[in-house]
Amino acid sequence: MTVLARVRDLTRRYHDTTALDGVSLDVPAGQVLGLLGPNGAGKSTLINVMTGLLRPSAGSVELCGGDPRSESTRRVIGVTPQETGLPETWRIAELVDFVAAHFPDPVDRAELLDRFDLTPLADRQAGGLSGGQQRRVAVALAFVGRPRLVFLDEPTTGLDVDARRTLWDGIRSFHADGGAVLLTSHYIEEVEALADRVVVMDQGRIIADGSVAEIRGQVRLKRVTLTDPILPPLSGVASIERDTDRTHLLTNDATALVRELVTSGASFTDIEIESASLEDAFLAITGDRRTT
Repeated sequence: MTVLARVRDLTRRYHDTTALDGVSLDVPAGQVLGLLGPNGAGKSTLINVMTGLLRPSAGSVELCGGDPRSESTRRVIGVTPQETGLPETWRIAELVDFVAAHFPDPVDRAELLDRFDLTPLADRQAGGLSGGQQRRVAVALAFVGRPRLVFLDEPTTGLDVDARRTLWDGIRSFHADGGAVLLTSHYIEEVEALADRVVVMDQGRIIADGSVAEIRGQVRLKRVTLTDPILPPLSGVASIERDTDRTHLLTNDATALVRELVTSGASFTDIEIESASLEDAFLAITGDRRTT
């Protein structure tokens, strides 16, 4: 297995704050790695150090066998940071051509625009696009140079559902061709849909690492869903969420909960029991704090 990114004992400090605390991580070729964590967990700092935008206080980073700050290494990676600014007067086709000129074998412009559903915007100036459209362009530009590894920091922020799905398809196409992706997202369902592997960070450290199924399996929670319930006081319920006429109960013991519902004479229909989602597991692992 070829390792494209290797991080060892990485530490990054800002004055008295430790943003990364001894992080070690490998990203192999052909893997989509989803990076999750609460606000301030260190996700963006990790990406910035891995891509050479920040220097580590201690530890090491190797990308595709080289230094992330070297020109040769930068030519085999793609990056979309959380915040990007596009030249307002440039047309999208011109932006793609400009970025492509920095790489020896760029993706054909028409192919790239089609992959990310940007063909209708090719002759539009960047300054005339909506925030979501600009975000789609910024993500697409990360793939121009046929990178081996792409870093996407909150790639679909501000996008509607259809635009988000289009970007998912573009990422999946790159992955199907053998590309590796490291992405952060506050849409946990996005990570669940795209990632082969999930890494959970908290307070600058990695606290969980595995497949989606393995992360979900770290907690014993079950989700019990009912229609139109009138609930009595219940024991062993970790949380209750209501969605129109459906109520979702999280519990460590679904059998005992259902028995308690029946013996109490509670009114409900259409009961479903399923394993906890990735979001349920994430909130349990991190102590119920939200992602960025």
